[in-house]
Amino acid sequence: MFTGIIEELGEVESLEPRPTGARIRVGCRAVLSDAAEGCSIAVNGVCLTALEVTRNGFSADLAPETLSRTNLGALRPGSRVNLERPLAANGRLSGHVVQGHVDGTGEFLGLDALGDSNWWLRIRVPPQLDRYLVEKGSIAIDGISLTIAKLEGDVLSIAIIPHTYDMTSLGGHRPGDRVNLECDILAKHVEKLLRSAQSGT
Repeated sequence: MFTGIIEELGEVESLEPRPTGARIRVGCRAVLSDAAEGCSIAVNGVCLTALEVTRNGFSADLAPETLSRTNLGALRPGSRVNLERPLAANGRLSGHVVQGHVDGTGEFLGLDALGDSNWWLRIRVPPQLDRYLVEKGSIAIDGISLTIAKLEGDVLSIAIIPHTYDMTSLGGHRPGDRVNLECDILAKHVEKLLRSAQSGT
């Protein structure tokens, strides 16, 4: 489990296509302080298994499902990625419950300056995710725990504070880029329970 509090900005060193899937290599240091081969690291909100761990980076295999559901396949050498280690059992849940299981991708529409280094982020979301989104609710965007400030049709807006802007990859996106979306797991559980109650099963 993750919390959506980004620990480090890593840099993609390579993305090697394979007959099924791909292998990514990420340069980083902070998230490797207690890492070992086989541990989990979230990359842009996607829970990956670290391989070939060194002092300066790690590799991970990307399954076809991961490539089809996330934006990882669009990364290139030099791309900046948000990194987070799993929450320790004695850690604080500073963000919200993030599983590292991306529900789909949204379209980055813009990041507009509000003044004093604050920003207004706009993302177009796919229709199948709309039912899980509410104003003041939580969402993970590229692994970042964020609070929805406004919903207008298929566009959600979020206020980005200076710390979040400085510590994440948001500032590097351009209109049209795809971003990973993970909706609040609690909303999905509630939906299933209500559906079961209505059907009497």
